[in-house]
Amino acid sequence: MLLILLGVLILHLIILILLIVSTATWTVGGDVNKDLWYSCQTVNGGYRCQTASNEDWIQAVQALMILSVLFCFFSLIAFLYQLFRLVKGGRFFFTAIFQILASVFVMCGAIIYTVMSPDDGAGSQFGYAYVLAWVTFPLSLISGLIYIVLRKKE
Repeated sequence: MLLILLGVLILHLIILILLIVSTATWTVGGDVNKDLWYSCQTVNGGYRCQTASNEDWIQAVQALMILSVLFCFFSLIAFLYQLFRLVKGGRFFFTAIFQILASVFVMCGAIIYTVMSPDDGAGSQFGYAYVLAWVTFPLSLISGLIYIVLRKKE
């Protein structure tokens, strides 16, 4: 039982780290690097950065990704709290709800970014953080489902 709890905890920490990385850096290739927060480009040998556009869709993606990180963190705290306070035989429903909500938020943010991101011409592509966001979606969903099935035993 200890190995299962340790495995679930490690999976949860990996998901949280991937969510933080994917929220911080959504790079797009070429001479222009764009993420959720900044748009940087090489100009005359220098590197110039501006804040991301004020369009509604990018702000929605920013908010959804921040919410996914927060809900994943809250579910980790809830898991640790329930691990010590939950009655024998109880299930981790509260933790599961938070983790599934984090999964839904990251999925919605990635879908909005996929649909609304402008095509900047040749050489434009999605970066590694975009892929990390799509990887964390099924991982956090699976983690949430594991929390639903998991029971506390002594």
